[in-house]
Amino acid sequence: MLSAYIMMKLHVGKDEEVFAKIERLKEIKEANATYGAFDLVVKVDFKNIEELDRFIFEEIRRIPGVAETSSMIVAKKIV
Repeated sequence: MLSAYIMMKLHVGKDEEVFAKIERLKEIKEANATYGAFDLVVKVDFKNIEELDRFIFEEIRRIPGVAETSSMIVAKKIV
């Protein structure tokens, strides 16, 4: 199992539209609006890197209002 966090910067004024689309994606285990460098952070779990890659490029980056993404793959679960 591969877990990852996908951080997103959103276009100004598009937050609610993006949130509504994110809520409908069954692959997302957790989603949080954040302050700081990124506007939204989501947690996902996939079987492999290819599934994660497909999800980011074919789902997340195609959402109107998502300006930029950055991902962190979990190396080791502590708790």
